[in-house]
Amino acid sequence: QVQLVESGGGLVQPGGSLRLSCAASTSRNYVMGWFRQAPGKGREFVAGISRSGGATYYVDSVKGRFTISRDNAKNTVYLQMNRLKPEDTAVYYCAASETFWATIVRVRSEEYAYWGQGIQVTVSS
Repeated sequence: QVQLVESGGGLVQPGGSLRLSCAASTSRNYVMGWFRQAPGKGREFVAGISRSGGATYYVDSVKGRFTISRDNAKNTVYLQMNRLKPEDTAVYYCAASETFWATIVRVRSEEYAYWGQGIQVTVSS
């Protein structure tokens, strides 16, 4: 099992930046992902990264603005969010999925067994 704790959320103006962190009790054998849920909407995949960190995948709406990365030595995954828009406002969740494969990325929430508690990101002037 793995425990996940997100940090780094908050209020930011449109066009600003935030970096979310997800500290894991262990991450070595896990595909990691970030999801978000806006008020009144379902949970949406945002970005995912393979065990090795060599493969990443993003939802179209954040491509070119968000970057997912990981530091396996620190068991931490990051989501750098730049040029934030009001429509990025949501609760952001870190998730982990155990896998044997080093290079796959997973995008479906049902493929992730472990979730953080979520952290609020609000983009507003």
